Amino acid sequence: MKKFKRTVAGISALTFALGLTACGGGNSTDGGETSAATTTEATTTAETTTATMASEDVEAISGAAALLRDETLESKTIKFLSHWDINPVEGESLPVQLSLFQDKYDCRIEWVPTTWETRYSDLSTHVLGGTGVDFFPRDEECLPKGVINGMFQPVDDYIDLDSDLWADVKVAMDKYNFNGKHYAFITGVSANNVVIYNKQTIEEYGFDDPWELYEAGEWNWDTFSNMLQTFVESDPDNNCGLDGWWSELALYRSGGEAFIEAKNGEILVNMQSQKIEKAMNFMLDLYNRGLVMDKSLYDWAEQPQFMGEGRELFFITGSWAIMNPPESWSTKIPPENLGIAPVPNSADAEHPWQDAVLDGFCLTRGAQNPLGVALYAECGLAAANDEGAKAVYDKQCREDYLWPEDVIEHRYVINDLARQYPVVDLAGGMSSDIESLTTSNANKSVGLNAALHGVEWATTREELSGALDVLVAEVVEELEMAQNE
Repeated sequence: MKKFKRTVAGISALTFALGLTACGGGNSTDGGETSAATTTEATTTAETTTATMASEDVEAISGAAALLRDETLESKTIKFLSHWDINPVEGESLPVQLSLFQDKYDCRIEWVPTTWETRYSDLSTHVLGGTGVDFFPRDEECLPKGVINGMFQPVDDYIDLDSDLWADVKVAMDKYNFNGKHYAFITGVSANNVVIYNKQTIEEYGFDDPWELYEAGEWNWDTFSNMLQTFVESDPDNNCGLDGWWSELALYRSGGEAFIEAKNGEILVNMQSQKIEKAMNFMLDLYNRGLVMDKSLYDWAEQPQFMGEGRELFFITGSWAIMNPPESWSTKIPPENLGIAPVPNSADAEHPWQDAVLDGFCLTRGAQNPLGVALYAECGLAAANDEGAKAVYDKQCREDYLWPEDVIEHRYVINDLARQYPVVDLAGGMSSDIESLTTSNANKSVGLNAALHGVEWATTREELSGALDVLVAEVVEELEMAQNE
C-alpha cells in the first residue's frame, strides 16, 4: 500500500470539506467556509481575510511549498463564484491549501456569492456579461452540460498532467476528459460513502470485524450479506439490517461501472454492462431477503440512531456524517465503538471499486486569471502530498471529532481505494431528462434506486435503455459542436 503522504483525499477535507459543496443547502462546511444560501444577488465581496494558521501548523506544511512551481502572477486575485466561501470566517485558521496559495503566489481569492438554487443562472449571467469570474466548484451537475452551455473551458493549457504533482489524480481527471480535453481541476479524491458499524454490536453477535475482513481479503458482498442475514434473523422484530439512503448509490457503483461514463475521452452508455447487472442483482437479493430496513415504516426516513442502539448492523453514508463532534453524530455510536470499512465488492471483483467524490473546480469561460486558478489547484495537490499537512488534518480528526486512531488511518486507506479505482456517473451532468431517468428521490423505484425497492434490473434496463441511447447521443453531438465553436 502506498504511503499515506501519497493519499490525496485526506487533506482535501481541510480545503473542500469533502465535497459538501455539491450537497446544497445553507450549512457552513467544516473547513470554515461560509455559505451564501440566503444570498439572492451575486454581488462580489473583495474583503481580504485576516485569518492565519497556527505557527506550528505553518511550520508543519512548509515542505508542501517546495512541491509548487515558480510563477509570477500579474493579477493577484482569482474570483470564485459559489454558494460557499473558501476564505474562513474571522477567527478561524486558514485552510492549508489557501495558506500555501497566499504565501507562495501572493494571491487572494475573491468570493462572488450565489445560492445553491441560483448558482447556474448566476454563472450564466457572469460569463455572458464578461465580469471575469474565474472558477466554479465542480459538482455532479457541472459536466458536460456546462461545456455545452458555454460556461466552462478546458484546463489542459494551464497544467502539466504528466507531472508528478498531478499523478495521483490523473485517473480521476480522465473522468471529465471529453474528446481529449479535460474540463475540471481535480485536487482530491475521496470515497463518497463508507460502511459505518458499531464495534460493540459486531462483538456482541460474534461477527468478524469488517475491517479485519477487508485486510484479510474477505470483505465482499457475500460476507456483507451473510452478516446482515444472521443479524436480522436473530431478532426479526427488532433488528433492521442495512440503512442509509446512500446505500443504493454506493452498492450500485461498487460493481465497477456507472450508467454513463467517459472512457478514453468518449462518453459511453453502460446499460448493458454485466458489472452493473451483477450489482443490481445483488441489491435485489438484499431486498428479497429482507435485509434492508423498510423505510416506509418510518415515514421514509433513515433511522441512524438504531446503530447506537444495536438495532442496525450497517449504515452506509459519507464520512462527512462523522466529521463533527460525536454529540452531533446521527448514529449515536460512542466514539470508542466507531468502525468504518469500504463499501464491499463482489468476491471475484477485478478491483475494489469505490463510488468516488472528485473535489475540484471548473474553469469558467472567459476567466481573467486561469493560471491563478491552476496554481491554486496545485496548492491543494501539494498539501495532500505533504506529511506535515496530513498531521494538521489528523489533529483535527483526533481532537475535534474524537476519532479513534484506527478510524483516522482506515479513512486514508478507503480514500486511496477511491483514488485508484473511482467510479463516477455523468448522468447528473448530462441533461435533466437523463438525470430523471436514472436517478430520483430515494423512495421511488427509478434507475439506480430500483433494485433496493424490489424491481428486477432486467425490467429497469428494458424501460430505460432505448431512451437513454437517444438522449445521450444528442448530448454527445451537442458537446462536439460546443467544443468546435
